[in-house]
Amino acid sequence: MTEKKTVSRELILKDQDEAAALFGQLNRNLNYIKEQFPRVKIIARGERILIEGEEAELVRDLLDRLLDIIADNHVPSLDEVRYLVEKAKEGADLEGVLSDVIQVTHWGEEIRPKTLGQRRYVQAIEQNDIVFAIGPAGTGKTYLAVAEAVAHLKRGKAGRIILTRPAVEAGEELGFLPGDIQAKVNPYLRPLYDALYDMLSSEELARYRGDGRIEIAPLAFMRGRTLNNSFVILDEAQNTTHTQMKMFLTRLGFHSKVVVTGDITQIDLERGKSGLVEVQHILKGIEGIAFVYLDKSDVVRHQLVRRIIEAYELAEGKKVGEDQGQSQG
Repeated sequence: MTEKKTVSRELILKDQDEAAALFGQLNRNLNYIKEQFPRVKIIARGERILIEGEEAELVRDLLDRLLDIIADNHVPSLDEVRYLVEKAKEGADLEGVLSDVIQVTHWGEEIRPKTLGQRRYVQAIEQNDIVFAIGPAGTGKTYLAVAEAVAHLKRGKAGRIILTRPAVEAGEELGFLPGDIQAKVNPYLRPLYDALYDMLSSEELARYRGDGRIEIAPLAFMRGRTLNNSFVILDEAQNTTHTQMKMFLTRLGFHSKVVVTGDITQIDLERGKSGLVEVQHILKGIEGIAFVYLDKSDVVRHQLVRRIIEAYELAEGKKVGEDQGQSQG
């Protein structure tokens, strides 16, 4: 058996501010990296870091990536460090992750793709007219789409934003709900409002909605329209039928982009097939249309969200196995 070489690498930081951003509050980032690479010795003395061990090169590359992110005026959080460590161990190329600013919230926080999957998603939106983003909750499907839409609107690359979802768990039977049509549909469109309120002040949003540059409506309201010079987002698309999906996609007009998001493990349709499941086979391989698949490694919510998804996947996998066993018995 060939013995691995012990490698030494050195890193010189610019100043104490850069060191503080890299090491994290109470050295949490540095301590976590040390825990994850037990065969590597990391000695930090002021602005000089000495790295020794079999994986010294890997740790040096990881620290260099973190320093690139800091140079882009972003201080990495411990969750972001965790993700980068995980991907570095897998040998993934981390170039661009956490670097590309899409939009800035109205309180000044920069919105960036935080995972490799999210970066592929953002690139797909830039390079294609229709993008389907499929993945579990917490992967940023809707949030990043809204951030891209606002960025396109503010840069003059789109004349308006249209946000839509199937209403009332895909049923669109709103008559039994109290209030006018806006009061009826608002609860089902609330996640889209939440994302917009992050990107825009309430005054900006009111102004954009007032002059028609931002429209939020149930999917049924799209019928019969042609959407030119627009950035259109269909959210919760797993709850569209075959007919609804076809109707929506054929609204695409000139100089427009469409982003369709959904989680095919959360289908609420009582009968019939999900239009989002079908469309993957119907439109596969068409130039200008991209499918981006996100998974639990792209979850950027609380750490527990990822564990919850894993637990459900395990439980659902066991249930499928049990059902198959009973059908064969």
